[in-house]
Amino acid sequence: MKLRTINGIDLRGKYVLLRDDFNVQIVDGKITEGFRIERSMPTIDLLRNAGARVAICSHLGRPKGVRDMKYSLRGVAEYMNLPFVSDCLDKSFMAGMRDGDVVLLENLRFYPGEEENDLTFAKSLAAGFDLFVNDAFAVSHRAHASTVGVTQFLPSYAGLLLQSEIDNLTAAMKNPTHPVLSIVAGSKVSTKIGVLRALIRLSDTVIVGGALGTTFNFALGAPVGNSLYEPDMVQEALKIMEYARENNCRFLVPLDKGVAPVFEPNAPRTDKDVSDIQPNDVIIDGGPKTAARDVIEIENASTVIWNGTVGMAEWMPTWSFGSFAIARAIAENSRFGKLKSIVGGGDTVACLDACGVMDDITYVSTGGGAFLEFIEGRELPGIKVLQD
Repeated sequence: MKLRTINGIDLRGKYVLLRDDFNVQIVDGKITEGFRIERSMPTIDLLRNAGARVAICSHLGRPKGVRDMKYSLRGVAEYMNLPFVSDCLDKSFMAGMRDGDVVLLENLRFYPGEEENDLTFAKSLAAGFDLFVNDAFAVSHRAHASTVGVTQFLPSYAGLLLQSEIDNLTAAMKNPTHPVLSIVAGSKVSTKIGVLRALIRLSDTVIVGGALGTTFNFALGAPVGNSLYEPDMVQEALKIMEYARENNCRFLVPLDKGVAPVFEPNAPRTDKDVSDIQPNDVIIDGGPKTAARDVIEIENASTVIWNGTVGMAEWMPTWSFGSFAIARAIAENSRFGKLKSIVGGGDTVACLDACGVMDDITYVSTGGGAFLEFIEGRELPGIKVLQD
């Protein structure tokens, strides 16, 4: 896939609208994890050093087209030490910009036209700029005004992060080193049918976990207690497992689970084989037998693709056991060059960060939904408009 990039373009004095994804976690007004901001910095620095005059646009949360200051990007501007423009359609700041200046615009989603890909809004957003750069892979699966609409009004290019995402994920999907292990977890089978089928075709082994794995256990006749699962997806789960057999892909489901009497962070934990789960048990994490098996599978793999924590990894330390075991095993084997690892998804990346192993992973994607749709082989609207 060949994208138009900013390489070789004379940027000095040019007004550049840069789409980044700063949809970061903010608690009590403080950014608690700046992974996406950090990954955006190489493109920002390139533009700044080339003498461009840069206005960064982004979204934060889901304000649903209204000016809800709970979702203001002002805190992000302060974190990045950037001047802040309180309305993304305001152009008054542009007259005072000098070469190398960078500002951050207020939340795009304060306007309903952003998610509607309204061309009137897109034209207003693009007004005054010389070119557009998309560096927000994580929202490039959305046909929004700031990913697709503005490209009708400005010469448009991919940033360094977007290009890196495409290159690394394409390599993982097109020419991986076997044996390939894919670990897929999360809450719903229904949202990951296409991804599972794509990974089955690619992989030698697929492991499912989390509530998604619970649905597969239920489909195989195991009790699931008072837990999150999708009873209406039983036939689809059985079809997916049959599809794995047809493609000579080993398909592994959870062996045991960490359960509690209630779904709460401080609930007491008991580990049970899946066959021993009782009607009042609430599944919250993968169990130690499953984790031990998963670690062995990771050690025997040459490529690992991981999306989705296998439990409530944020409820540390009681309910992070299964996800942390996977994260640490992938990191250790990647660090010593035993495997190439590709990890994506917001909760999964947060798990890596909580474990302190982010830097050991071969490639960590900033995408969640975009990561999954790319793996599935779907055409991403924000990428399509940048292709030659």
